[in-house]
Amino acid sequence: MDDKTRYAEGMTTRRAVLGGAYVDKASSGLTDFNAEWQEFITRTAWNDIWNRPGLPRRERSIIVLAIAASLGAWGEFRIHVRGAINNGLTRDDIKEVLMQTAIYAGVPAANHAFKEAASVFAEIETEAAKG
Repeated sequence: MDDKTRYAEGMTTRRAVLGGAYVDKASSGLTDFNAEWQEFITRTAWNDIWNRPGLPRRERSIIVLAIAASLGAWGEFRIHVRGAINNGLTRDDIKEVLMQTAIYAGVPAANHAFKEAASVFAEIETEAAKG
């Protein structure tokens, strides 16, 4: 598969997981400085990894949430809370991921992750109420 096809398939996956509105907003911020980086992560992360046959997207979301919380990568964590919901996780599923994360990555990381997730849930509710 050539780079153009990998990019196109990666963008399709990225939109399916994160939502078109998020991807459109992120794409509007492309510059000469970051465009090559965005193309790279779209090809490699969103196509080569997210589209591998070994795990369904739901399980990949679980992994990303746990890793992002463990690293304190709160921007990525918040983005992927939405992605996890798009991939079929419930709030209870996300709670369980964070409970598990607390034991293996530490209570402070999980405690903060609960706060970030609750904030994302509130944003989603507000957006849904606005229609």
